Amino acid sequence: MDSPYLQTCDIPVEYFAIEPFTMVIFGGAADLSQRKLLPALYHLCQDEKLPKEFSILGFGLPEMSDEKYRKFARDSFKKFSQESLDDKNWNQFARHLFYLSSDFKIGDNYKKLYRRINEVTSSTKENKKEVIFYLAVPPQFAPVIIEKLKENGLSKSTFNSRVIMEKPFGKDRSSAVELNRTVAKAFDEKQIFRIDHYLGKDTVQNIMFFRFSNSIFEPLWNRRYIDHVQITVAEDLGIEHRGLFYESAGVVRDIVQNHIMQLVAFVAMEPPAGFEADFIRDERVKIFRTVRPMDEEYIDNFTVRGQYGPGKIGTREVPGYREEEDVSSDSNTPTFFAAKIYIDNWRWAGVPFYLRTGKRLARRITEISIQFKQPPLKLFGRTCDVLEPNILVLGIQPEEEISLRFGVKYPGSANQIYSVNMEFNYEESFKIKRHPAYERLLIDCMKGDLTLFARQDGIEAMWSVVDPIISRWESRPASNFPNYSAGSWGPKEADEFMEKEGQQWRKW
Repeated sequence: MDSPYLQTCDIPVEYFAIEPFTMVIFGGAADLSQRKLLPALYHLCQDEKLPKEFSILGFGLPEMSDEKYRKFARDSFKKFSQESLDDKNWNQFARHLFYLSSDFKIGDNYKKLYRRINEVTSSTKENKKEVIFYLAVPPQFAPVIIEKLKENGLSKSTFNSRVIMEKPFGKDRSSAVELNRTVAKAFDEKQIFRIDHYLGKDTVQNIMFFRFSNSIFEPLWNRRYIDHVQITVAEDLGIEHRGLFYESAGVVRDIVQNHIMQLVAFVAMEPPAGFEADFIRDERVKIFRTVRPMDEEYIDNFTVRGQYGPGKIGTREVPGYREEEDVSSDSNTPTFFAAKIYIDNWRWAGVPFYLRTGKRLARRITEISIQFKQPPLKLFGRTCDVLEPNILVLGIQPEEEISLRFGVKYPGSANQIYSVNMEFNYEESFKIKRHPAYERLLIDCMKGDLTLFARQDGIEAMWSVVDPIISRWESRPASNFPNYSAGSWGPKEADEFMEKEGQQWRKW
């Protein structure tokens, strides 16, 4: 007889109760809109996840009519998407696209925006107009746009509005606090959606489900059984025509302060009290606040920086960072980061987290590797036995998978140990080829679900972790840049750093 305490249920089909809305994209013709936003919105429309009445209003320059913008969007999809375009589906989507040619730094243009929103927006059942402002613009323009929205009554009183802001949120903690003051004058916290597309990936969200729904792993998820954690975010791409941005940002602001710190939080967080947005965000923020502070001596000993020089990606010759467009010929901007951090709480005390990220590395891969402690004794007491540690790998990209490495007996008469992998792959198991991070996050914003978006106290806490590193590196320019070739796994100092730790980076 089945236990009365156990029950099974069918996987529910998620119902998206989304009201008619208008999304105003500042920078509607910019790179992010072309590569990510417009394709994501098209897919949502194609998959019938959007209401019948919605509008996408591009706002900015260059000058375009609605029809030219629709052609521009179609050409962008063909250029950047790996999927074929269905004419019927595209035409159905394109009729929702509009464009307003305006310089968003000029206040009078927001009066034009107000009128255009009213023209293209359908009211909800409650006779309200839902408007989402998406800031797909360089971060320095965010305060200007927010202030103009407030001055022209677009942020609160006129519409039921929300704002989506892309990273980076400031360039350090003090500027993040100042930016938040500006945003908070225009929008309430529940209206602000600070987007990090990593949080929209199913495999990132699955870290939490994997941990807290499997009783065989959660009891081992602590300092007693885990030796160390490695997190790698490697890119084979360079800066891709973002020289001006990257010169002011560098790898720590671009990747570490947001993507990597969020991955650390998902691995290390405590079970939330429930799946409400603030319960989950509370636990992530606690992790950021318990990262051990780093002084100058610690930073000098336990961080590594690098900058790529010329090299090969596959068979293709690529330039060094200093030869990239809009980059200084003697730039000291780092494109590689490696470090050891500690989380000083009860669960993780003494467990090192090794973090690594970089541009123009040997391949594109993002993964979390959790290495468990070795058994205290050799099997059968034989000193010749070499036991590999158990390693749990959470792959995020390009392969979305989970694998566990463990030892078995090799076939035959000899008592020989052999390491094998037990693997789960998202695409093979669920037959899903498209992994829509932006689609998930856009839908969540339309529903008003803040779970996968960063909260201001979390933003400030993440900056508090990395600010000392940025300050130390900027006060002591590197003398050996560039110090790794494009197509390698980074500077030799990163490998030497791990050797001193008695460890080695994961290899592929």
